[in-house]
Amino acid sequence: MTRTAVVIGAGIGGLSAAIGLHRAGWDVTVLDRVAVFRPVGAGLVLQANGMRCLDALGLGDAVRTQGRPSISGGTRRADGRWLARIPAEDLERVLGTSAIGVHRAALHDILLGALPAGAVRTGARVTAVTAEGEVTYDGPPGPVGVGADLVVAADGIHSMVRRLLWPRATAPVQVGVRAWRGVTPVWDGELVVAISWDRGAEFGIVPLVDGRVSWFAAVNAAPGPSADGDTRVPARFHGWHDPIPALIAATDTVLRDDLACLDEPLPTYVRGRVALLGDAAHAMTPNLGQGANQALEDAVVLAAVAGQPGGLAAYDSQRRPRSQQVAKASRMIGRVGQQLENPIAVAARNTLMRLTPPRLALRSMARYADWRPPASTT
Repeated sequence: MTRTAVVIGAGIGGLSAAIGLHRAGWDVTVLDRVAVFRPVGAGLVLQANGMRCLDALGLGDAVRTQGRPSISGGTRRADGRWLARIPAEDLERVLGTSAIGVHRAALHDILLGALPAGAVRTGARVTAVTAEGEVTYDGPPGPVGVGADLVVAADGIHSMVRRLLWPRATAPVQVGVRAWRGVTPVWDGELVVAISWDRGAEFGIVPLVDGRVSWFAAVNAAPGPSADGDTRVPARFHGWHDPIPALIAATDTVLRDDLACLDEPLPTYVRGRVALLGDAAHAMTPNLGQGANQALEDAVVLAAVAGQPGGLAAYDSQRRPRSQQVAKASRMIGRVGQQLENPIAVAARNTLMRLTPPRLALRSMARYADWRPPASTT
């Protein structure tokens, strides 16, 4: 008998899990509350671990055609002075594959296209889930109830499934950082890829394959409400090194978010037939660039073990320690990186970065991306 799975959430993690399960012979249904998928978001970097996951799902080459290999980068000060510089070819040599910069919408389209027609149901708002695999959702015809051998909760940082089945779990917390993201039109100017830091502020650049540039900016900001609809990037970035002011000025649509994460690690990612995945399980800050990559790791591991005896316990034991370690490290990097404001501490950090041998800096950058999927998924 064919095993059945319901995936709640059609983001990167949810779709990747659905693809992996479908390839393993499962009958998969994906539910998402949005009525129509729109090309929203900005760029992201698929690091070596994420690209290996996509290779395991049979989609690595398709993503490479829609993405741009990472080029030389590092960390700079707001005035442009380099603190650390790591050539992309050195990182590729250590990891065996290059990182890829890709627009989130392009990746989403590739993932959607890898599932059979009818597998993804939009306009489906999930209202109830049980540990026994019963799912109730409101669809266009009205309320619908389905049962499944496996329920994958990939419904994001504010996961409804986590609230229902993990009632003692601590809610997400705002980290005190406001972020802006944008994508320029085709960029003809000079471009040096780097992350730039100032006291309590950061700016990053991700070139895309079609000549556009994705960027993000972040500043410390007290958690709480802010002016609705105000997406203006703070004026402090206008004085940063080139081409930062020009990139901001060239961007028509800017997205703004107050960053949050799950600061209290969950004791398990599994309840009965239900498994949490991606941000629903381990929402992390973006400081290591590992959010989407960790969701991809979740997806390929779950697809590899879900059909085995004790498969969900194996998923939990394999994914929870690593993903929580990455989340903890990302939080720490944010505190000593973008969030650091004390001028003495900033000066000490910058000096340490300049004096760190490139070999050690390279090892540090490669540490969290050096992961390979289970052999059974390839």
